[in-house]
Amino acid sequence: MGRDEETDMLTWEDTPTTTAPTKSGEPAAPKFSRVPPAFGGEAAAPAGAVGRLALHAEVHPDPNAVPTAKAREFALVPPPVAGATGLESLEMGARRIQVDDKKIINCRADLNQLVPFKYEWAWKKYLDACNNHWMPQEIQMAADIALWQDPKGLTEDERTIIKRSLGFFSTADSLVANNLVLAVYRHLTNPECRQYLLRQAFEEAIHTHAYQYCIESLGLDEAEVFNMYREIPSIHDKAAWSLPYTQSLADPNFHTGTPEADQRFLRDMIAFYVVFEGIFFYVGFVQLLSFGRRNKMVGTSEQIQYIMRDESMHMNFGIDVINQIKIENPHLWTAQFQEEVRHMIDEATQLEIRYAHDTMPRGVLGLNAGQFNEYLKFIANRRCSQIGIKQLYPGAENPFPWMSEVMDLKKEKNFFETRVTEYQTGGALSWE
Repeated sequence: MGRDEETDMLTWEDTPTTTAPTKSGEPAAPKFSRVPPAFGGEAAAPAGAVGRLALHAEVHPDPNAVPTAKAREFALVPPPVAGATGLESLEMGARRIQVDDKKIINCRADLNQLVPFKYEWAWKKYLDACNNHWMPQEIQMAADIALWQDPKGLTEDERTIIKRSLGFFSTADSLVANNLVLAVYRHLTNPECRQYLLRQAFEEAIHTHAYQYCIESLGLDEAEVFNMYREIPSIHDKAAWSLPYTQSLADPNFHTGTPEADQRFLRDMIAFYVVFEGIFFYVGFVQLLSFGRRNKMVGTSEQIQYIMRDESMHMNFGIDVINQIKIENPHLWTAQFQEEVRHMIDEATQLEIRYAHDTMPRGVLGLNAGQFNEYLKFIANRRCSQIGIKQLYPGAENPFPWMSEVMDLKKEKNFFETRVTEYQTGGALSWE
């Protein structure tokens, strides 16, 4: 970015080099280079810009004006429109950021200034996530390995559930992480929300690590499991449903700022957080946690319990973001758009029901596919309510009340008829 001739603005890239010759009695004006001096680029700067970066004619009509005490207190220049990094320009004399300058999308404030907080809920979720840190190798897998290696330890249907669940989860969390760092982060223009996104991306990496740890511990065929989204139709269909929404956000030519673009971003956030993280994971969660309730595959179940806690926080963060976008941009939340969202959720629910039937064609672990028809409709209704749209399946009930206990995410909770101690950094779950 170079000097703007119309606004008489110097930017951070205009680096002072040597002093230019001047007429007798006039102050010396340094030369400014659009590239570092080592590369030889130099351009003369106006005298009025000496000692200041980003001098705006529209704010300071007199190019020879001397900065006042008020200017030194950063009270003159309004905050610029922020880009993806917040460093598209760096202005001396820019006033300090106020809470009201911040917006969840299309922000005009400096994105590098974390405080003052506008969205305290985002910062709290970041702190909670840090306190809930865990690592997969903290969890013992010896009992799982012995059970898996015992020819009579598990039925074939139970083994299918383990492999299919790990097959979907292992690539799903990679898709989520890619979407976060390559797309969502760029368009969500609030520093405390971005702080949480960075933590979320790290947690998605931990989840992928956990799946790999389970797969390696059990001696599964890694290529088979990680490639299931290309080989198993019900897994493929869920990933394929999600891709258009994630690819939309990752389009380098896409930018928010118009009603059409902002609505597209809102739609894709709903697909990402409400559907992918809020519906597509739940058959696998119920299935794998059911093993732990029967004292089978307790290490794998423990990993999934941690993962589900994290994913529930991710989903709740995304729903808070979605609702905040609605509050700040009510014109996006039209009746037609709400119907589009309801159709998305209905379509995704049917895909997850199909996945449930595919992974367990016969009853196993006290579960059957018919129960998932009701459960997923119950979950879909809950997601609709959380973002303020009419429920799709009135009267649907929860056939797995113990899952509600898990999702409440209390720090001390009675799971699987055993006690889980308080989640803390560096500690594994204690099963008694």
